[in-house]
Amino acid sequence: MSAVRRKLLEVLDGATVSPPPIWLMRQAGRYLPEYRESRKQAGSFLQLCYSPELATEVTLQPIRRYGFDAAILFSDILVIPDALKRNVRFVEGEGPRMDPIDEAGIAALDGKNVLSHLTPVMQAVSSIRRSLPEETTLLGFCGAPWTVATYMIAGRGTPDQAPARLFGYRHRERFQYLLEFLADISADYLVAQIDAGADAVQIFDSWAGVLGEEEFKEFAVKPVARMIASVKARRPGAKIIAFAKGAGMNLKHYRQQTGADMIGLDWSVPLSFAAELQKEGPVQGNLDPMRVVAGGRALEEGIDAILQVLGSGPLVFNLGHGITPEANPDHVTRLVAQVRGSNDG
Repeated sequence: MSAVRRKLLEVLDGATVSPPPIWLMRQAGRYLPEYRESRKQAGSFLQLCYSPELATEVTLQPIRRYGFDAAILFSDILVIPDALKRNVRFVEGEGPRMDPIDEAGIAALDGKNVLSHLTPVMQAVSSIRRSLPEETTLLGFCGAPWTVATYMIAGRGTPDQAPARLFGYRHRERFQYLLEFLADISADYLVAQIDAGADAVQIFDSWAGVLGEEEFKEFAVKPVARMIASVKARRPGAKIIAFAKGAGMNLKHYRQQTGADMIGLDWSVPLSFAAELQKEGPVQGNLDPMRVVAGGRALEEGIDAILQVLGSGPLVFNLGHGITPEANPDHVTRLVAQVRGSNDG
């Protein structure tokens, strides 16, 4: 690696960096006018994900505008079911749709051509790394098996993922097979991203918060631990962030149980609990995205609270979930300035 500092990687190694490195989940997205132009050019959301040139462009847009310490590959967690021929499509104003999978469909899944289907994603990773400033960390990512499975079972997002929970109770062995299948394919996908130029990767378990304690261990922890062990066995230096949104007290042992180098925290995680988690290793988060929409005092106070409690330990400043389309880009400018002004030295 070059002598240029990549601050986010230093934090992943356990260092405290002041001011902390910053990036935002969904930093390339609909709140930016330049993104909306690129999206129009692509024709569809999936075409945008599979166009290396346009995926590179939208990944770089927030870096040009804000100078974040990390860029995250522009893609989607549902490219995996798309590669598994589940007829994924994105309906304007309604979100993702795909053919719901049943027991027979799970038994028939074939992962042979997944990585070749996802070649354009790896091309985008290489293109982004070549185009980024040397000091900017490039993050790859994928969805966690539980979260991807919820969409595959229901064929869409649902408020509390009842279809997947019910399927897991009724067909436990088949569901565990699906989670292990997704874990293995997703691990291959992350290794391919690392080989293409990603400096670190993040696993998004966006629906971890709907699970009870036992189900969290079975459906969220075990598959992610399987993925991380697989990636690290093949790429021992790999750095992995795990983000289990809404997991609450289940985060207490999540780092140790999964083998993640850093854990992402959503905005509902109390800062006192976040400080306890930080004693065991680096944390990432956890500003409420609505504070970015509100701006002004709400934004300033939210940033200050996080920096006061977590800023003296290994921290990557981020939101507690993705930035929303209604966020004002100028509020993000103020956010970055305030975080970076936190170091008096």
